[in-house]
Amino acid sequence: MKDNKLKTIQYALTKSLPVLFGYLFLGSAFGIMLYDAGYNVIWAVLISLVVYAGSGQFLLVSLLSTAASLPTVALMTLFVNSRHIFYGLSYIEVFKKGGWRYPFMIFSLTDETYSVNTSIKTVPNDVNEVRARYFIGLFDHVYWIIGTIIGSLAGQLIPIDFTGVDFSMTALFVVIYIDQMLVSKNKITGIIGIVCAVLCLIIFGADKFLLPSLILTVALLSAMKPFVDKKEVI
Repeated sequence: MKDNKLKTIQYALTKSLPVLFGYLFLGSAFGIMLYDAGYNVIWAVLISLVVYAGSGQFLLVSLLSTAASLPTVALMTLFVNSRHIFYGLSYIEVFKKGGWRYPFMIFSLTDETYSVNTSIKTVPNDVNEVRARYFIGLFDHVYWIIGTIIGSLAGQLIPIDFTGVDFSMTALFVVIYIDQMLVSKNKITGIIGIVCAVLCLIIFGADKFLLPSLILTVALLSAMKPFVDKKEVI
């Protein structure tokens, strides 16, 4: 069946909706923090357009406030967002099929967009999978920009205490993870991820466990790829 562009957009929109609520909260928090640091809504939109790095943007606010040097900004951003290297490796071949969309699909592959992408196992016959993944990234980016605008404008008008709002992203990941485990035929991938994360958390501590856990997870999944692929087909 020929793919339908409208159905593809509708499918992508539905898949991206869980990210909407998290990004409106966190994007707003970023907008408020940036305004408090002395940067208005124009800067908020510009940074979200060209940086779009989630936790990296929150780090940027602190670096701007302390007038950090450019090398410091580059190194800190690389350290905080190094996990995105692994995200991109997972979708190089899929995203290349997007043609002119390919650069943006790589650029927009945030934690949340990656999670939504991995939850897609099959798509309806009238939905173009590559275009759907492109629109998911586009919608998520728009959600984040809208959130930063709301936060920046709200910061000018009313005092808001955003203590604890960052937990909304944790809750979002938990929901997406549970959804993936429910639809996946092979639970071993999710179990490996949890075990690696807990093990590295115990060994390296809360501040340094993320990158080692990702490396360990990728190594184990790569070694077990034949077994994992076989289980998914069954």
